[in-house]
Amino acid sequence: MTVPRDLPAPHASSLDLGGRTALVTGAAGGIGRACALRLAAAGAKVRAVDRDATGLESLAEAARDLGGTVEPHVLDLTDLDAAELAAAGTDVLVNNAGIQLVRPIEEFPPDVFHTVLTVMLEAPFRLIRGALPHMYGQGWGRIVNVSSVHGLRASAYKSAYVAAKHGLEGLSKTTALEGAPHGVTSNCVNPGYVRTPLVEKQIADQARAHSLPEERVLSEVLLQDSAVKRLIEPEEVAEAVAYLCGPRASFVTGTSLVLDGGWTAH
Repeated sequence: MTVPRDLPAPHASSLDLGGRTALVTGAAGGIGRACALRLAAAGAKVRAVDRDATGLESLAEAARDLGGTVEPHVLDLTDLDAAELAAAGTDVLVNNAGIQLVRPIEEFPPDVFHTVLTVMLEAPFRLIRGALPHMYGQGWGRIVNVSSVHGLRASAYKSAYVAAKHGLEGLSKTTALEGAPHGVTSNCVNPGYVRTPLVEKQIADQARAHSLPEERVLSEVLLQDSAVKRLIEPEEVAEAVAYLCGPRASFVTGTSLVLDGGWTAH
């Protein structure tokens, strides 16, 4: 049996990204922050991309306390040319940045719909486009797209978010097919509702949309279809991202790693 060149000895289970450069978008908080810290702890030099300069500085300080390296990169992903340039030379790309607005379609502002798709679909395309030449040149790369259960299922009042995540799934699969001959994997991670500021804002939005008190939104709306009745923690998502970046996942590509508490088991 031929053993893949990057497969470690059977007893080696820790992720080692020493010498690698990782880029994480939406890194100032939530899932992005957890991913940046996890990859920095594995030895990667992390380019942390976000609009929130204060949050990025806090992240960099937290990484230093853990002995890791995070370089803050303040960037609005609607600047697509800048996004593509920022990804040059990266070995690991984590497309995580996201925004959300909960409204019925007939009330959904077209400009917000456009912005959501720009940040959550077009920007990942440009980031991937910027990262691939380096990855192809060295014959190794890891692309992880933080999708959602909403990349696989739809919910009412989330037309832009669901459209963007479904598109991201297709982009990720196409990238996997093109990248495979060059040693590059591309996968999605699909969490259910994560304990982040984005979800906390959704609770208020959903309360208005469904005419429910906020305390009932979590159990009756957000977690209605989840068998596990809790929010997933950002650190749990970061571990799934880390797995997909590691040598044991070199044969995993073009797929979606679902962390939804049983939602899609229905």
